[in-house]
Amino acid sequence: MTISLVTGAAGFVGGHLVKALQQRGENVRALDLAPVAGIDAVQGSVADPEAARRACEGVDCVFHLAGEAQLWSKEKGRFERINIGGAKTMLAAARAAGVKKFVQCSSLTTLVGKKTPMGPSIADESIVLSPGEMLGAYPRSKAGADIAVLAAAADGFDASIAIPTEPLGAGDKSLTPPSRLIVDLLNGRTPATIDCMLNFVSVKSLADGFIAARDKGERGGRYLLGGENVPMRRLLETMARITGKKMPVAKLPYAVALAAGIVDTMLIARFTGKPPTAPLAGVRLAGRRVSFSSDKAMNELDWRSEPFEIALQRAIAWFTEQSLVE
Repeated sequence: MTISLVTGAAGFVGGHLVKALQQRGENVRALDLAPVAGIDAVQGSVADPEAARRACEGVDCVFHLAGEAQLWSKEKGRFERINIGGAKTMLAAARAAGVKKFVQCSSLTTLVGKKTPMGPSIADESIVLSPGEMLGAYPRSKAGADIAVLAAAADGFDASIAIPTEPLGAGDKSLTPPSRLIVDLLNGRTPATIDCMLNFVSVKSLADGFIAARDKGERGGRYLLGGENVPMRRLLETMARITGKKMPVAKLPYAVALAAGIVDTMLIARFTGKPPTAPLAGVRLAGRRVSFSSDKAMNELDWRSEPFEIALQRAIAWFTEQSLVE
C-alpha cells in the first residue's frame, strides 16, 4: 500500500492534504515541528537530516509542504534556512531512501518579479524567474527551493512542483497572508485597500491538486494550482453580502501603500520585532495586477478548484467559530 509523507502536516494546507489522502485509503506519515495526532508522525524539522531520514524510511511519495509561509521574519536567514535548506535536506533524504515521487509546494510569488508590469498581466507556470528577480526574501527562498527540486529532476529523480495561489478555507490556525487579509477586513482593521487582483484556491481542492500532481505530473513538471482571479472590489462586495459587514470603500494609491510598507517593514517592525501590518513584499506583489492561469493543471492533471465563494464562506464560518472575528 502507498505510504505518503506530508511535511508540514500540522499546517493549513498540510492538514487538508492528510485528510484527502486518508479518504483515499492511503497510509500517511507526518513530519512537523508540532505534534500530529492520529497518524504515524515524526516530530522534527525538515532542515534536520536525521529527522528527514527517519521520516522518509519506507515512504513511496513525499509531499514537501513545510516551510516559512509568512512574508516577513525578524530572524535573519530564516527563509533560506527553512525553505531552501529544508527542501535540499528532504530531497537528499528522499533520494537516499528510494522514494519514488517527490512533490514540492512552491508559491505564486515566484511568478511575479521586478520586471512584471504594474498594469494587468497574465502569469502561469511557464514563467521562470531567477531568485534575484524576486520581490522579497520569501519568494526568493521559494525560488531557490524550486531550483533544487528541478536540479534533482534533471538528475533523474521523479520530482514535480505544485504552485498554489492563495489557499482559502477553514482551518488556517496560523493565519497565512490570505486569511489574515480576510480577518483584518472582517474586523475593520483595514481602512483602505489597494486596487489589486487576487487569486484564491479552495484549500480542499488544493489538496486534490497535490495528489493529482503526484499521480499525473511529469518529472520536472511545474503546475499552477489556482482558482478564480478576483479583483479586490469583488472580494469586498462578496464579503459584505455574506456577512452584512461594511467593507472599506477608500482606495490607497500604490505609491502611498509602498511608502507605508517601507516604514512598517524597514523601521517599525525591525525596531519592535512585531510583524508589519503591511509587509513590504506583500505591497510590492499587490502592486502588480497579475491574473493567474491554471490551464495546464486543468488539461494535464484533470484538476480545477471549486468556486471562490464556497471557499470564502467556509473560511468566514471557521473564523467566526474560532472567535477570530470581533
